[in-house]
Amino acid sequence: MSQPDAAEAPAFTRDAPPSGRADTVSPLVRRLVCPNPGPFTQSGTCTYIVGRGRVAVIDPGPDLPAHAEALRAALDGETVAAILVTHTHRDHSPGARSLQAATGAPILGCGPHRAARALHSGEQNRLDAAGDRDHRPDREMREGDTVDGPGWTLTALETPGHTMNHLAFALAQEQALFSGDHVMAWSTSIVAPPDGAMGPYMASLDRLKGRAETVYWPGHGGPVRDPQRFVRALAHHRRAREAAILDRLGAGERTIPALVAAIYRGLDPALTGAAGLSVYAHLEDLVARGRATTDGEPSLEGEYRPV
Repeated sequence: MSQPDAAEAPAFTRDAPPSGRADTVSPLVRRLVCPNPGPFTQSGTCTYIVGRGRVAVIDPGPDLPAHAEALRAALDGETVAAILVTHTHRDHSPGARSLQAATGAPILGCGPHRAARALHSGEQNRLDAAGDRDHRPDREMREGDTVDGPGWTLTALETPGHTMNHLAFALAQEQALFSGDHVMAWSTSIVAPPDGAMGPYMASLDRLKGRAETVYWPGHGGPVRDPQRFVRALAHHRRAREAAILDRLGAGERTIPALVAAIYRGLDPALTGAAGLSVYAHLEDLVARGRATTDGEPSLEGEYRPV
């Protein structure tokens, strides 16, 4: 997404491109960046190795042979105790199956892919191809579930919104959180109905504000430092976006394309579709809360009015 005005923005930062190796980023954590850069992945998907000797691997990434080979090389001589997955987008979860085939380790973490709601009559899921519907964990983790190894414990935290099965994993020994695509330092996260939903996303952000972690390791880009402040700014940015939508509805804009053109000035044309989905998520939430109205069910093609 295009970045917001500085007055309302989190301090977004970029990260270095993939190095082709697992780099040590903390005493317990190594990071291997997949060579799948793009407008939604920044420099690539971040795969994390937690521990030494007997380890956990978080988000093995897409089904990309070069990344799988680099990951297996990084794990040479070690035992994979668990493969954890934050959510079922194809840039995060398919690599879990090839890693399991190579190591025999169980796949844990998020459950099968699921949508926030059923499709409305005639509706198409614009991000349908992004969902990994073949994901079937050996154990689905829920809030508070843990997996551990020598010197490390990972605890699941339910953070729905980007996808409805999204999990984050807390590493108590380093006051760290593996935040998946829920919170990232380089950009806001796309929330796109019907797979994602803005109400649960905002509630998940609110849950993080009171936690004690001092660093987040996200699914793309570099670490989130001072995460409580960053999360507050991220929530403020989303609420400012909601306020801008309501303001433009009050000014007479009625359609999602018109709202995108008015709000996302200077947007990279490649991100227009994603911006439309984000506005759609806000509108769906505003209609549910009685702040906006539309004829019938909310849709990408619908016309919206303020209440």
